[in-house]
Amino acid sequence: MTDRPWLSSYPAGVPADIDATAYGSLVALMEESFGRFADRVAYSFMGKDVTYAKVDRDSRKLAAYLQGLGLTKGDRVAIMMPNCPQYPIAVAAILRAGLVVVNVNPLYTPRELEHQLKDSGAKAIIIIENFGATLQKCIEATPVKHVVLAAMGDCLGLKGLLVNFVVRDVKKLVPHYQLPGAVRFNDALSKGAPGKFIAPTISPDDVAVLQYTGGTTGVSKGAVLLHRNVVANVLQSEAWNAPVMDKIPAGEQPTSVCALPLYHIFAFTVNMMLCMRTGGKSILIPNPRDLAATLKELSRHTFHSFPAVNTLFAGLANHPDFDTVNWKNLKVSVGGGTAVQSGVAKLWLTKTGCPICEGYGLSETSPSASCNPVTSKEYTGTIGVPLPGTWMKLLDDQGNEVPLGQAGEIAIKGPQVMAGYWQRPDETARVMTADGYFKSGDIGVVDERGYFKIVDRKKDMIIVSGFNVYPNEIEDVVSQMEGVAECAAVGVPDQKTGEGIKLVVVKKSESLTEQQIRDYCRANLTGYKQPRIIEFRAELPKTPVGKVLRRELRDAR
Repeated sequence: MTDRPWLSSYPAGVPADIDATAYGSLVALMEESFGRFADRVAYSFMGKDVTYAKVDRDSRKLAAYLQGLGLTKGDRVAIMMPNCPQYPIAVAAILRAGLVVVNVNPLYTPRELEHQLKDSGAKAIIIIENFGATLQKCIEATPVKHVVLAAMGDCLGLKGLLVNFVVRDVKKLVPHYQLPGAVRFNDALSKGAPGKFIAPTISPDDVAVLQYTGGTTGVSKGAVLLHRNVVANVLQSEAWNAPVMDKIPAGEQPTSVCALPLYHIFAFTVNMMLCMRTGGKSILIPNPRDLAATLKELSRHTFHSFPAVNTLFAGLANHPDFDTVNWKNLKVSVGGGTAVQSGVAKLWLTKTGCPICEGYGLSETSPSASCNPVTSKEYTGTIGVPLPGTWMKLLDDQGNEVPLGQAGEIAIKGPQVMAGYWQRPDETARVMTADGYFKSGDIGVVDERGYFKIVDRKKDMIIVSGFNVYPNEIEDVVSQMEGVAECAAVGVPDQKTGEGIKLVVVKKSESLTEQQIRDYCRANLTGYKQPRIIEFRAELPKTPVGKVLRRELRDAR
């Protein structure tokens, strides 16, 4: 695609490009905000507000502590925590010290954690005590020499003592562990006298984050995100959201719901860093799977932005406590991570008045690459158009651009695209084209207006008697059926057709029957797209971010 047809779809005021050089680093961006917004609330957590000034002070102390351990510029430090104020404090400290953030999923098994710590070469880890037992089982096999141990109540003052008692002794959420030499988070702050901090020179091309991919195509790989990559994506996202976020009344602080985990690049950039840039407040939700607790927390706040995944939108919209929350100030709901189903999008719009703008991106693109205009009022079924400064095209298996109307692999070019995979030049070469495009592994089509639509990942495609079937299409149709809460389609071996379609359904209504689903599919899907097997489950297996684990559904025959 030599020109950019999508620019004509941009809302008024959204620029074609952004100045990715506006900040020399994420540290420069953060320190500007620490100065401008010192008295504002940066994070709200369990009823306690944490100001920008506190994040500034505490992160400077922690940065001094990390430097005092002998860590030097470019060393990697892992963070393994749920959404709590210690997370952004740790991120700011690591980056200010010239070190590299390694985001770790707190629900990792010892085997997965060991792989990531070894692969990244992390010398230190900042971890919440709830997962100390996991670290204990693998730390000997890793390069980690320093452990900073956080507790849920660290930033809550006196209330924190009660929170820690409940977490440890009432809910028994901290299994026994032994980590000799580990230093408590608050003790590390005390030891890191701010006067000892020496600010290193950080350039746009220095590594900021190693963001490990989910490993769906094999071993988990670290996407190398430079300071300039994440800065660019923050500025792209800010420009994209501006048409609606600029309508927040004067004097009202822009506020975002942070229910996605901060270790995931979507929340890292679009919640934490974007809020930092705009002087916004983030409402930290430590466990979004507890829908009742999430809604109870949201009922205490006025908020404007809600990035989430399809499963969270669906869970909240179908929850009996949904109407206890004031949704009328919501300006933008961004859906990402996985396809937003039309049934969920319609329900969300009906109940909140705010449409879900589906976006698209990957760990390798910091993550946002495209999005629907935030001014749109209807579900498009597409991933929208490329963000400012971003180019996208569709390639065939030989790397040639396909004609308009044909499906091809989505390739992305822009200032947010990673430098490569950590210490894997072969893997980097496999996904990067000679002209600088990243090959996503997702199959898409594009229309003449520049709107892209994913028809699926290469590996998820089901081939029935030679016909290509895309699970997203089946799921989108079935999700609109009355009585269906969630569904997922996968391919299973079939002697007659090569592959058959298995549909797994979570009921919203107990009266829903298999026959009703078959009749509905018969009315809405051509013969080869109709499911051969229909299975009911209480819930779909998902990653902690909310992506459906199709592999598990395939393997469970």
